[in-house]
Amino acid sequence: MEKKYSAKDYVKFILPSVVGVLLFMVPVQVDGSWTVIVKVIADLIGSALADLLPILCCLIITVSAVMTLVAFARPKFITGNSILDATFTTTPVWAVIRVLGAVFVWIAYLGADLGLADADPAVNPLAMIASADTGGFVLGDLLTVLVIIFLLAGLLLPLLLDFGLLEYIGALMTRIMRPLFTIPGRAAVDCVTSWIGDGTLGVMLTCNQYENGYYSAREASIIATTFSAVSITFSIVVLAQVDLMEYFGAYYLLICLVGVVCALITPRIPPLSLKKDTYLVEGKAAAETVPAQYKSVFAYGTDLAIARANSHRGIMQFLENGLKNSAGMWFGVLPVVMCIGTLALVLSNYTGIFELLGTPFVPLLDLLAVPEAEAVSKTMVVGFTDMFTPSIIAAEAVADPMSRFIVATISVTQLIYLSEVGGLVLGSKIPVNLLELFILFLERTLISLVIVAPLAHLIF
Repeated sequence: MEKKYSAKDYVKFILPSVVGVLLFMVPVQVDGSWTVIVKVIADLIGSALADLLPILCCLIITVSAVMTLVAFARPKFITGNSILDATFTTTPVWAVIRVLGAVFVWIAYLGADLGLADADPAVNPLAMIASADTGGFVLGDLLTVLVIIFLLAGLLLPLLLDFGLLEYIGALMTRIMRPLFTIPGRAAVDCVTSWIGDGTLGVMLTCNQYENGYYSAREASIIATTFSAVSITFSIVVLAQVDLMEYFGAYYLLICLVGVVCALITPRIPPLSLKKDTYLVEGKAAAETVPAQYKSVFAYGTDLAIARANSHRGIMQFLENGLKNSAGMWFGVLPVVMCIGTLALVLSNYTGIFELLGTPFVPLLDLLAVPEAEAVSKTMVVGFTDMFTPSIIAAEAVADPMSRFIVATISVTQLIYLSEVGGLVLGSKIPVNLLELFILFLERTLISLVIVAPLAHLIF
């Protein structure tokens, strides 16, 4: 028998959920680009505070390093506070990464004052970290954007998470998401949030769901590495970089096709298929089938959603959850992005390792009749460091438009790049390590190439 609810019950579920959808999932056009309202607000705040953001990032990462070291002594002011304990208590390996992140961020910030801006990296290795193409890029172009998004999105994410929206969508989508992608129906919200808004928002949402017991280790690993899609806006930026905007329709349809195929294949092969269905918090995950007493998935979803909304304790719980989200991303993830992103870009810019790793792709590119195969091969693995780098290389070194199109498409569908999505995953509690990320990156690259190259021959 279906339950009867009052208008107040429905308002508790619907009102915050609608506000969350409007903020995170409804596309709006600003200055000719599609984005979401949270990103618009973050950009406005970022513009207003532009001069302060670099030093703010330095201070946040420094506090993270210092407090993480202090946390090893297990002082009561940390262990007795759930937010501080969750934020700063970590393993020795991650402590080292946070400390290195603090060192790198100050070198990047003080680079000009230290005389590193024009220094020869062969003479002064610190110049490699301070360069505008490495640490300077991560600090000035990435962290200064992420720091506002993390704060704003972290505070507002409870609108999507805590009032029943995921329970409702989960009931509706389980029959689609589970058989196709082996993940819960509620993951559809993560997917849409990433696709319309920003991959970082999707990773934040996935981390939260895993840490609170709604996703298993396997599910969180799949969702974070498979569905944290590059936003439409940034896809446009990549295609514009290779000067092929007239092909945007075919380009984005191809990205969607490859994304779906990768989502069908990668969860069913190692390393993702080897992940266990274990939970950080037991008993929170929703049932995968609709109980017999419900006539429809809509009634079942409504029951789950209103029960979740009615369990919410009010504004204090909202603020506590929001602050916990933001603190975790600020002090846990920003240092990882600074450290891993800088090291990856140093390897990319000052060594030939990614060109060497790209060499095995030459025979496959030749087999697929991709023009300028050797030049294209140099872009295949470098995308692991940063998604934008392959298109920059292609714009400079690849003359054939079809080859530039292939590079631009694959650089987006590769998805797992250390300067953002990969760094965020590594900085979270999601159980995916650096080697597994690289294997997933290679799997996505091969799948993408086999699909994109033949279809590119039909487009050009």
